[in-house]
Amino acid sequence: MNLPYEWRVGWRYTRASRSTRRNGFISFISGVSVLGIALGVAALIIVLSVMNGFQKEVRDRMLSVIAHVELHDTSGIGLPDWHVLADQARQHPAVVGAAPFVPAQALIARGEDMRGAIVRGIDPQAEVSVTPLAASMKDTFARLKPGEWGVIIGHEMALQLGVREGDALTLVAPSGQVTPAGITPRVKQVTVEGIFSAGHYEYDNGLVLMHIDDAARLFRTGGPVGVQLKLKDAQQARVVAAELADKLGPGIAVRDWTRTNRNWFDAVQVEKRMMFIILTLIVAVAAFNLVSTLVMTVTDKQADIAILRTLGASPRSIMGIFMVQGAMSGVLGTIGGLGLGLLVAFNIDVIVPAIERLLGVNFLPGSIYLISKMPSDPQAADIVPIGIISLVLSLVATLYPSWRASRVQPAEALRYE
Repeated sequence: MNLPYEWRVGWRYTRASRSTRRNGFISFISGVSVLGIALGVAALIIVLSVMNGFQKEVRDRMLSVIAHVELHDTSGIGLPDWHVLADQARQHPAVVGAAPFVPAQALIARGEDMRGAIVRGIDPQAEVSVTPLAASMKDTFARLKPGEWGVIIGHEMALQLGVREGDALTLVAPSGQVTPAGITPRVKQVTVEGIFSAGHYEYDNGLVLMHIDDAARLFRTGGPVGVQLKLKDAQQARVVAAELADKLGPGIAVRDWTRTNRNWFDAVQVEKRMMFIILTLIVAVAAFNLVSTLVMTVTDKQADIAILRTLGASPRSIMGIFMVQGAMSGVLGTIGGLGLGLLVAFNIDVIVPAIERLLGVNFLPGSIYLISKMPSDPQAADIVPIGIISLVLSLVATLYPSWRASRVQPAEALRYE
């Protein structure tokens, strides 16, 4: 290959520092720098992949219970003819399912135990086309029949209230009814027809599902209050919600799942961004270790520099030689880190259980995290910036030592040779 001599000499210096014993300390420092860059890059990839995995796991469990987009009538009257609104929404190519619902808050009690709950009145047949939970529990949801006052509750709520299928619960609506004795709350006894486990504590502990007709009677809404929509791609919920809002007009409020769970969604993004910054500093420290390596190399190679200068090499060429040497160390470290990080990220479901068996510990107790396996989801949107940042930091670290090398005077360097 007809490469410039600066590249060939720089590459020779890079190999020589690792293959000769003349200056073993310089070789050791250089190896530590490369290893530091590799470990920093690998740590970044592994941590961000695990965070992506947790985010995807929680998001999937959340979206198994809730719809991607919700439509509400801003007038507060309700949607007695919800089919018209659903048909308008289905005209959007991204919408694949629609179902009515009645959202409300209530108290649910068994004996002396009482707790708050989110009640959602649903149409069991239409709900199957909107939420994966209903699709996976068709037979259980089919038990919800109008007038029979049956409910389906979460696994955690059932444990804390000590109920099983067939047991009775008391549902207390927050808005009362006027009687000669004053305002009294509306109380209804309901029967547990089924228990679901979505794997998301918030819903397993606080969601109660009942037939939409029963919910409309109990909370006096007169019918459905909103329409739930399922999209082809949940990640496009914000875009589709904005398009539906423009199409349906100001009389309909449109909320996508990222807005409904905005606190969680924003918290995950901030945490991921901060972890990226913190771990990037580790890569920066390792990259700037190249400064000490190259400074010592320049001191060791002063005679070589002087000979090259007397043979006609320009200061710019000398600077290029040592920039190539430092950049090669950065490239080797980055490639090694990318390889190690991706190897661990794609096999973390094998590596973590092996470590748990070796140490006799359990990093993710199912009773606490509801996730028994360490999830991982490497994404190119994270990996590519990591590689670019590592290479840029390595290149920046070579500038000062390379400039020092270009300033070496041949006469001074050869005086004592």
